[in-house]
Amino acid sequence: MHLFLALVIELENHRCNRVNALVIVKYRIRNPKGKPHRRRLKTHDRRNRLPCLPCPPFVIENRTGAGGNVATEAVVHAPADGHTLLLTSLGNAVNATLFEKLNYNFLRDIAPVAGISREPLAMQVHPSFSAKTVPEFIVYAKANPGKINYGSAGTGSSLHMAGELFKLMAGVELVHVPYRGSPPALTDLIGGQVQMTFCPLPPSIEYVRTGRLRALAVTTSTRSQALPDIPVVADFLPGYEASAWYGIVAPKATPSRIVDKLNAEINAGLADAKLKARLTELGSVPFAGSPFDFGRHLASETDKWAKVIRAGNIKPE
Repeated sequence: MHLFLALVIELENHRCNRVNALVIVKYRIRNPKGKPHRRRLKTHDRRNRLPCLPCPPFVIENRTGAGGNVATEAVVHAPADGHTLLLTSLGNAVNATLFEKLNYNFLRDIAPVAGISREPLAMQVHPSFSAKTVPEFIVYAKANPGKINYGSAGTGSSLHMAGELFKLMAGVELVHVPYRGSPPALTDLIGGQVQMTFCPLPPSIEYVRTGRLRALAVTTSTRSQALPDIPVVADFLPGYEASAWYGIVAPKATPSRIVDKLNAEINAGLADAKLKARLTELGSVPFAGSPFDFGRHLASETDKWAKVIRAGNIKPE
């Protein structure tokens, strides 16, 4: 069993349950007494049904605050020895522009290590909402400017950015309602307190499958294997694309040999057949690649969402 397969599973559970949180990973060879870890890592999650694995030598530390900036700054200034890593997401690419003053420059001060997963968001409405397609939604929104509320996991989240990109490209006026994470946004969508949301598939796909929510489209450029009958937003708004993604970065000065080793281990974990099958069932896909590939992705996403933030004059909460 590859060491980082356990890490990937644990991070998947963390980010499914705390969509708007970032995680610091402190990688240790042995416990403080110098003995190998013998307890088991409880990565089993009732909803995601990922297996328990022997406990690997790492701990996961949630540091929430300032949209993930607290965790990011802690890792940026950590020793560059490969023992402190950061679970990064679209939020980091957004924060580079959303916040005018940061004590770090994300692209300059980190070393890309590897992607972990990437997934579409689904444009979802309550079943009672009149629009059954994206074109019908746009027509309704234009006829009722400012009367559709859409929920998100908070300002700068992937849910928010997907909504703002949709507003810009469709030319509609929607009201953003930020929540503290996607679970309360989903709860209020199901309860009818908001009319629409863009939500990653893993936490919401069962609501779509059981008819409690209606998915109008997915936000990636191709259809999701998990919801193959649902069209993509780009079918109606050419060029539209948004996705939630997660990966690992390290402090900037981390030696390349360490980065390459971590990358190889993470990619080996992502190649596990059972993990790949479960991620696909949840609507997610492994996001394997080289450190260079992931670095190029980070730069592209930072540039893309900077344009959306400036066009929408979006400010932090």
